[in-house]
Amino acid sequence: MLSAVSTVNWSGNHVFAAGRTLRPRTMAELRSMVRSASRCKAVGTRHSFHDIADFAGGTLIDVSEMDRPLEIGEGTVTVGAAVRYGDLARPLDAAGWALANLASLPHCTVAGSVATATHGSGQHNQNLSAAVVGLELVTADGEVRTFTRADPEFPGLVVGLGAFGVVTAVTLETVPTYRVRQSVFDHLPWDAVFDWFDEIQDAAYSVSLFTTWAEDTVRQVWLKTVADGPDQPRTDFYGAPAADSPRHPVAGMPPANCTEQLGVAGPWYDRIPHFRLEFTPSAGAELQSEFFVPRRDAVDALRAVRELADVVAPLLFVSEIRTVAGDDLWLSPAHGGDRVAIHFTWRPLDEVPRVLPVIEERLAPFGVRPHWGKLFHGDVANRYPRLRDFRALARRLDPDGRFASPFLRRTVLG
Repeated sequence: MLSAVSTVNWSGNHVFAAGRTLRPRTMAELRSMVRSASRCKAVGTRHSFHDIADFAGGTLIDVSEMDRPLEIGEGTVTVGAAVRYGDLARPLDAAGWALANLASLPHCTVAGSVATATHGSGQHNQNLSAAVVGLELVTADGEVRTFTRADPEFPGLVVGLGAFGVVTAVTLETVPTYRVRQSVFDHLPWDAVFDWFDEIQDAAYSVSLFTTWAEDTVRQVWLKTVADGPDQPRTDFYGAPAADSPRHPVAGMPPANCTEQLGVAGPWYDRIPHFRLEFTPSAGAELQSEFFVPRRDAVDALRAVRELADVVAPLLFVSEIRTVAGDDLWLSPAHGGDRVAIHFTWRPLDEVPRVLPVIEERLAPFGVRPHWGKLFHGDVANRYPRLRDFRALARRLDPDGRFASPFLRRTVLG
């Protein structure tokens, strides 16, 4: 099925240059579309902030109209690639299962989130890609291929950036369902962050710090705690008092857009994300960047960014600091060890691209890696020790470069 291209991405900062969008309804249609397109890319909710899901003059393939029922098993769930995490969560929970973690917003597709190593928070929680145990995709020759953790190339395929084909289904590892309490604290002193960073990050299942860098304190701390015992509300967190009403991370935005707080226990899927599926997440009209540094360098890296407060604060809505456990996925920013993620939610201003190289230069001594779906500036591919293997796998599965978009060529494929 042919339709007009949605001309802009989620935030409106990228205008798509692809010539057309195809929406297959069956696997046979999809296979035929891939075979006949000389250049193509899979596209999801268009939540990336650059051209990772674009191919100038090529074809976008949107698999959201391919009907694939959820397959919930004992410890796994298989979903269609275009299913959003927020839509997956309720039926999964009703069957007694859950995902170990979610991102801050549930609006994005499973396949797109996995392909870019999108993550949540928690020093013992890996990014969402690490939950993948199986992938089904249509490769450049139009064939349907299925890969599992038993395949040696599987760690290269999961965070694939769209380089290997059109993903049609993803199998995720699940855990028994659980409940979570979310509490917010205001104005955490920076000295506490620097002196007690490990203890702060270990204080809950998921921890997020929100700041503009220029203030004397961290504006908000969000703690998400598994509700496996009686409620034990705390009024103070390392010098930060408990919030007396719901908060939104972005000043001036309505707290009703956020998941429930004040320590009220609720389903995992309605507490781990910051934002409700039925509302606009974050600020809406915004730009985003995110940079990962090794966990061991957390405090030094945070001090380095804080020294740039005069540069970044005027352009920011808010910045978020989270931890992500390490994994073995070849192009995951957390490959090889635990990371701290420093996220920037920017106002949609022309000055933002000029600030990115300043931040990256300041974080370069820590081997900084960016989030693949968000704005960044520098050449970072050589910071991935399995890059050569990734390139070889792309050549094997896509020898003619059918999926080798401009983004892929300038960032990882060469």
